[in-house]
Amino acid sequence: MKLYMVRHGETDWNKARRIQGQVDIPLNEFGRRLAKKTALGLADVPFDLCYTSPMSRAKETAKLILQGRETPVIEDERIIEMAFGEFEGKCCAKSGWNLPEEFRRFFDGPERYQAPSGGEDFAAVKKRTKEFLEELYGKEEYRDSSILITTHGAALAGLLNNIKGKSLAEYWDGGVHKNCAVTEVEVVGGKPFIVSENVAYYDDEVEPWED
Repeated sequence: MKLYMVRHGETDWNKARRIQGQVDIPLNEFGRRLAKKTALGLADVPFDLCYTSPMSRAKETAKLILQGRETPVIEDERIIEMAFGEFEGKCCAKSGWNLPEEFRRFFDGPERYQAPSGGEDFAAVKKRTKEFLEELYGKEEYRDSSILITTHGAALAGLLNNIKGKSLAEYWDGGVHKNCAVTEVEVVGGKPFIVSENVAYYDDEVEPWED
């Protein structure tokens, strides 16, 4: 089994450094361009199926990457973005920061991060992404399949945290992946191995999310 994990393309809220979480913000034109370029980079991969977050930015990224193919697409709530509750819509850029100081633990101390009202902590995201992966690994019919997975920054980091067997304190090992960057994982005998991580098939400049 081969997994190709992709963070969705850029949105206007990404660009403005506003926390999206589970607010359904669509791709912008630049995000669509990144997805189309990623499609070219993955053109030779024979995708058998795709799992996507139910959010429109992830679904459209999948649609653009798979354009011209008849690949089945399955929505799965377990790879939706982390919920930020009352923090959704707020700015986390240094120049426009309007969050409590405790939110800095989101990157600097994820194991100590306390979810706001209506939000999730990292342990919750790690748990649901682990359940998703374990179910996938256990599907014998997918043993020889190539699977596209389109998801989000924090959810993708949760998937990789599970794959790498790291602690919550190391949740951001590798940082926030670039929009439309691809991580390839090979699963042999139910065990995952990272082949490549955070590979961009475009040369456009995309600013790091946390700056």
